[in-house]
Amino acid sequence: MAARQEELADEQKVLDELYTRLDSLRAQTRRRLADVRKAGPSGSPQNRSERDAFATLYEDRVAQLEAVEERLAFGRLDLADGERRYVGRIGLTDEDQTPLLTDWRAPAAQPFYRATAAHPDGVLRRRHLVTSRRTVTGVEDELLDLEHADGEALEHLSGEGALLASLAARRTGRMGDIVATIQAEQDAIIRSELSGALVVQGGPGTGKTAVALHRAAYLLYAHRRVLDRSGVLLVGPSRTFLHYIDQVLPSLGENGVVTTTLAELYPGVSAHGAEPDEVAAIKGRPEWSRIIERAVQARQRVPAQPVEVRVDGRTIVIRPRDVAAAIARARRQHRPHNLARATFVRDMLGRLADQYTEQLAFGISPDDRDGVVEELRTAHDIRVALNLAWLPLTPEGLVGDLFAKPHRLAEAAPELSAHEREVLARPKGAPWTPADVPLLDEAAELLGEDDQAARAQARADAERRAQEVEYARQVLATTWASAFVSADTLADRFTSAGPSLTTAERAATDRSWTYGHVVVDEAQELSAMAWRTLLRRVPTRSMTIVGDVAQTSTAAGAHAWPTMLEPVLRDSWRLAELTVNYRTPAAVADAARRVAVAAGLPVSPLTSARDVPDALVVQRVPDDELADAAAAKAVAAAGAVLDASGAGRVAVVASEGRIDAVRRSLATAGQPAGASTPVGSDNVDLDAPLVVLTPVQAKGLEFDVVVLVEPADLAAGDLYVAMTRPTVTLHVVHAAPLPPGLVLG
Repeated sequence: MAARQEELADEQKVLDELYTRLDSLRAQTRRRLADVRKAGPSGSPQNRSERDAFATLYEDRVAQLEAVEERLAFGRLDLADGERRYVGRIGLTDEDQTPLLTDWRAPAAQPFYRATAAHPDGVLRRRHLVTSRRTVTGVEDELLDLEHADGEALEHLSGEGALLASLAARRTGRMGDIVATIQAEQDAIIRSELSGALVVQGGPGTGKTAVALHRAAYLLYAHRRVLDRSGVLLVGPSRTFLHYIDQVLPSLGENGVVTTTLAELYPGVSAHGAEPDEVAAIKGRPEWSRIIERAVQARQRVPAQPVEVRVDGRTIVIRPRDVAAAIARARRQHRPHNLARATFVRDMLGRLADQYTEQLAFGISPDDRDGVVEELRTAHDIRVALNLAWLPLTPEGLVGDLFAKPHRLAEAAPELSAHEREVLARPKGAPWTPADVPLLDEAAELLGEDDQAARAQARADAERRAQEVEYARQVLATTWASAFVSADTLADRFTSAGPSLTTAERAATDRSWTYGHVVVDEAQELSAMAWRTLLRRVPTRSMTIVGDVAQTSTAAGAHAWPTMLEPVLRDSWRLAELTVNYRTPAAVADAARRVAVAAGLPVSPLTSARDVPDALVVQRVPDDELADAAAAKAVAAAGAVLDASGAGRVAVVASEGRIDAVRRSLATAGQPAGASTPVGSDNVDLDAPLVVLTPVQAKGLEFDVVVLVEPADLAAGDLYVAMTRPTVTLHVVHAAPLPPGLVLG
C-alpha cells in the first residue's frame, strides 16, 4: 500500500508540472490577445487586418487550451530503451521545447493503443492514469513484456481497468470522448489513411460515433495543411445528436469541424417539415436526377406559333425554328440552365437583329448593329417572349412547382405511378422536408447562376490571395504562432479588415463549398439522392461513413452497403468492422440480437465487453396499465441512477401512439420532465434526467436505463434500436406477446 501511494504521489508531481505548463500557456496566450486588442482599429488597412488575424488565432488557441482541462494526461509508456513517455489530449513542451506530453494523435503515441503482449512494439509497461480534475486517483498498469519486468512492477498490477471503469460511469446527457480507452481495432480505423471512403460498420454500442469523431480530430492533426482551409464536414442525423456530441471534438483539441444535418445542408433552407416515410422514400430514389433534368429541359420551350413584336415601327417575328435552333446550340455547351441561357439569348438577339437590319433601306456598321441588339434586348415584348422560351429559374421554384402543379410532375416523371405522383402533391409554399434537400441541391447543380461577374472576381481574388499568403509567411517567420498555424490559415484572416469568418460560417452560405473530408454518422439512413448531394461536397471522395445496416429505419436507406454505395463510389470505398459492444450489457445485447435475427435484419457479429447482473427485466401487465407501469419503472430508475453530480439518465422509449399516455402517467407521478420532447421533435432535452422518446428520436443516444413500452408496437429495426440504448438495465413492459427472441433465459 505504501509503495502504491508513493507511485500516486510521483504521478501527481508529473501531472502538476503539466497543468502548470498548461496554465502558463493559457496566461501567455491571453496576454498576447489582450495586447492585440489594446492596439485598437488604427493604422493601415494591412496592419488592422494583421491584428484581426492574430486576435482570432489567439482566441482559437485559448479555446483549445481551455477545452483540454479534464484528463489532460491519461497514459504513460515505459519503453524498452528506458524512455518514459506521457500521453494526453494535446502535445506540450517546456520553454526549451523539450517534450512533456505527447499528443494522442502523434505517431509516438500509437503504441499506447496498439501495443500488445504478442507485439509490444518496444513497450515494457502501459499505464493508464485515473484522474479527477487535477488529482491522480489511481493507476492501471499492463505489463506487455513480462520477460523484462521486475518484481515490483508485477506486484503493483491491480485495478478494474480504465476501459471497464469508463463503461460503468453514469451517463451525463452528452457523449464523452474515448481518447484514454481507445482499443486496437478502433485505433486502426481512427488512423486509417485519408484517401478514399472508409465505411465503418458496427452494431450498437461498438463506438462507431466516438471512432468517427476521433478520426476527424486525428485527420485534422495529421493532415492539417490539407484540411485546414477546406475543413471537415460532419453530417449527423439530427440536431439532438449534434448537441449530444458537441463537446467531444473541442475536448480533443479541435474546433474546426463543420457540423450539420442533411436538413440544414442547403444554404438558405431550413427543411424541418414532416412527411410520411412513403413520400420520403419516393423522393430518395436515384431516378430523381433524371426527373429534375427533365423538369429543367421542359422550361426550355419552343413556341407553337410564330410571335410578332413591333420595335420602332418594324415587325420582328420570333419564329419557332429560330428558337429551336438557339435552344439546341445552347444545350450543346452542356452548361447549367441559367448560364446557358446567356448563349440562347445572344443567339436569338442576333437572329432578330438580322431581321431588323434587313428592313432598313441602308447598311449599318458593326457599332450600329450592337445598338440594334441592345435596343432589341430591352424591348418589353421581346424580353417576355424570350423568357417564355428560356426562363431564369431558381431551385426552390423548380422543385416547388413539381409538387404543386400535377402537370409539371407528370411531364418530368413518367416513371412514377399515378399513385406516387398523387402522394407527392402538396400546396405551393409548403414547408421543405429533409427529403427535399437533395432535390433542391440537384436542381441547383443543373440550374447554376450567371457567373460572369463571379469569374472576374475569382481572378482578382486569386491574385490577392497569392500576395496574402506570401505576406503571412513573412509575418509567421517572426512570431511563435507558426507553431500552431499555417501561412494559409493566417492569410484567411487577412482577407478583410472586418470580422473574420470561420470555415463553418463561410461554408454555411456557399452551396458549392467543397471539403477536404466528410464524416457521415447514421449513414445507413441516407437515400441514393442524399449520397449524390454529399459527394458534391467532397470531390476527392475522402469520407468516413459510419453506420449499421441492421438499424436502418427508413425505406429509402441502405440495407447493404454495396447496394447503396457502389453506384456512387464504385470501387473507391473500403469496409472496416467494429466487433465489440462496449455499451450494452451482454444479456441485453444477446436478446436484441436474437430479436434482430428472428426478424431477418442483417446484424453484425458482436462480442459484449461486459455483463451486468439483472440487466434485462421483463414485466407483463394488462394493456390499460402499460403507461402507469412504465412511468413507475422510469421514476424508480431515475431515483436509483441519478448521483450527486447530476449524472445518470433514464429514457422511456415507446411508439408514437403510446407517448402521450406515458407522459400523462409520468406527470401524475410527479415527473413532468418526461413530457419535454414532442413527437417528431429534432430537439430532445438531453439535460433532463428522464425523457420520453420514440425509437427514431433515441437513435445514436445512450442512457443508463431504458424502459421499453410494448415491443410489439415497434417495427423490427426500431425495436433493435430501442433495446440497445441502455448501459445498465433494460426494463421491458408489455401486454401483447413478446416478439420472437425477446425472452428471459
